[in-house]
Amino acid sequence: MAEASVPHIADSHEVIRVIGARENNLKNVDVEIPKRRLTVFTGVSGSGKSSLVFGTIANESQRLINETYPTFVQQFMAQLSRPEVDGLENVSPAIIVDQERMGANARSTVGTATDAHAMLRLLFSRIGRPHVGSPQAFSFNVPSVSGAGAVTIAVGKDKGKKERRSFEITGGMCPRCEGLGEVSDVDLDELYDKTKSLADGAITIPGYSPDGWMVKGFSESGLVDPNKPIQDYTEQERADFLYKEPTKIKIQGINMTYEGLVPKITKSMLQKDRDSLQPHIRAFVDRAVKFLPCPECGGTRLNEGARSSKINGISIADAAAMQITDLAAWLETVDTPDVAPLMVSLRQLIGSFIDIGLGYLSLDRASGTLSGGEAQRTKMIRHLGSALTDISYVFDEPTAGLHPHDIQRMNALLLLLRDKGNTVLVVEHKPEVIEIADHVVDLGPGAGKAGGEIQYEGDVPGLRASGTITGRHLDDRARLKEATRTPRGALEIRGATQHNLKSVDVDIPLGILTVVTGVAGSGKSSLIHGNVPAFDDVVVVDQSPIKGNRRSSPATYTGILDTVRSAFAKANGVKPALFSANSEGACPACRGLGVIITNLGFTQTVETLCELCEGTGFSDVVLEYTLDGRNIAEVLAMSASEAAEFLAKGPAHTILVRMIDVGLGYLTLGQALNTLSGGERQRLKLAISMAKKGAIYVLDEPTTGLHLADVDNMLGMLDRLVDAGNSVIVIEHHQAVMAHADWIIDLGPGAGHDGGEIVFRGTPADLVASGTGLTAKHLREYIAR
Repeated sequence: MAEASVPHIADSHEVIRVIGARENNLKNVDVEIPKRRLTVFTGVSGSGKSSLVFGTIANESQRLINETYPTFVQQFMAQLSRPEVDGLENVSPAIIVDQERMGANARSTVGTATDAHAMLRLLFSRIGRPHVGSPQAFSFNVPSVSGAGAVTIAVGKDKGKKERRSFEITGGMCPRCEGLGEVSDVDLDELYDKTKSLADGAITIPGYSPDGWMVKGFSESGLVDPNKPIQDYTEQERADFLYKEPTKIKIQGINMTYEGLVPKITKSMLQKDRDSLQPHIRAFVDRAVKFLPCPECGGTRLNEGARSSKINGISIADAAAMQITDLAAWLETVDTPDVAPLMVSLRQLIGSFIDIGLGYLSLDRASGTLSGGEAQRTKMIRHLGSALTDISYVFDEPTAGLHPHDIQRMNALLLLLRDKGNTVLVVEHKPEVIEIADHVVDLGPGAGKAGGEIQYEGDVPGLRASGTITGRHLDDRARLKEATRTPRGALEIRGATQHNLKSVDVDIPLGILTVVTGVAGSGKSSLIHGNVPAFDDVVVVDQSPIKGNRRSSPATYTGILDTVRSAFAKANGVKPALFSANSEGACPACRGLGVIITNLGFTQTVETLCELCEGTGFSDVVLEYTLDGRNIAEVLAMSASEAAEFLAKGPAHTILVRMIDVGLGYLTLGQALNTLSGGERQRLKLAISMAKKGAIYVLDEPTTGLHLADVDNMLGMLDRLVDAGNSVIVIEHHQAVMAHADWIIDLGPGAGHDGGEIVFRGTPADLVASGTGLTAKHLREYIAR
């Protein structure tokens, strides 16, 4: 480990002390982290940063806090296991601010995810005219109901009696859309072929085969003729087939509930979170259902009463729909003395959105539509005005999705949290963030098994002089290309108006590397994702979650496991299914999971390593079979780099080489997919998509999660894609990628309604020489360093 350039921290109460951390790839790590300081954790991807910060420090803090709650509360909380560490001292309560998306709850918005909407509701309930009720009268999640019910009324000291009383709840929910802001319209032609009968397979919904129970429920119900084409149904038959309410029937002596086709699929498919559906079901839903703004509330989610109450001519729906920068300006016009303290807090909160670079959002924006970076910054807003101090705030690459201009704002907010007396722990690769650190902990030297050790502890000048990979690359700067490629055609986009785009016309060159830039919210994603996929041969590789369960791994996702299982089967003269932990080869104790799951109560489970298979998930019989001296568990424990040497030829080798090319050589074949970061997920998708030639690749911030030393490898990989005859379009903020581009399209000049225009198109050299705007400014400064 390199020598620290700052002295040992003497006061033991002023440090978080980690002793013998062995979580994941950590190798008995000892480290002291100063409290009430900003510490940045650096190192190549897979070096152990997250294992130390999230898996050890933050996990133990949250576990200890959870144990302070009563048992009946703990049963509703996720059970955290104690991390692999000998000791942790002086750990503060930790708040994790990560890049996980905020979920696809249709009732959650930017306003409800923070205190902003609650404060607006309080404001309108106080001074809105006409007065329509309490704050819940402005909530689109509270319906208006009235009725009667039994309540217990206290009588005497310890007694009570039940009385029936009438009640009325005045909520703001629109009754038509139930507060969702949209209604669904089912395209019946996507549900069935009206020229066919049920017996001939008329229903075209996934899972509705003619001989399956789903269809038998209709054909044997006695309500419709299974041999008659649907177009020949009587009005009654059509109504029963499509819309009949649940009715008890008997089929083949079995009691069943008959329900019309539309309500049946509404419950089983349409009302579920779209992202949780299997791909073929999701594709069907996208075809069959059209979501339209609610005609009664105009998409505002609120009933007429809530919309009628106004302040200075503005309703709460109007305020929530404003771009936040405009909302801030409107709030300055509200000067009623009765709500002065509330206005101070509300203006401060709305100002935080602007300070953090989210001023282009609106409070009615669905939280599920936010990117990982936007979600992280929205979560951060919750804590900026908090009265809590001496908290540990833990951030996972807070600059993800941020333009260099916005990184400066993020840095100011990280320092603000520190200056309020908090400990700020940041996992980060960007040099702009590393340079503001009070303390740096660098892990490595490599990734996976080659990492997990402290390489340096100290200040930033010491890091530069340390000789570690991070220290050597901290001042790396990419140079402008001496020559750029010549395009061979273009994708013509005309009149693009998605979101904030202002009727944009632009030609995206083909056969070269095009980088699309602009501040967050300028319209980059709207332009590219909203238009390019409509063309042929487009491969979109983004950071969205990879569908799969806890048994899914890089080996299963890429198809490598099929090749490996076949090789094992051929070498040993047995069936391939024997080498699957999900099939015949599963350990009988844990059924292939590698852990024993014990249910301790409602929602409460504990996982322990399976002692029979020692966590491999395979039975002893399977582990006796080998391929070139290795059993199946040992092969799945290999990193991609190790596996590429072991599987030296064939399709599996080709995919493994691509994984190495995209910087994933450290991933083990059997690692659970749900442990991958957004950047890792995108690079894994890219690795299995690279086989296609002559395609148009769209990548969304591929440098996310990449160490400075790995960015060059990513640039080389992008070059190889282009040189192989592909067109590559990259949405990116990293200046090294901008400098390496053949062509740049810059959107702006600002975000939200201040953006949505093309402010520059040309080569990076032209942008540096004569470009105006924030991207030109920051690229010019980057090149000049």
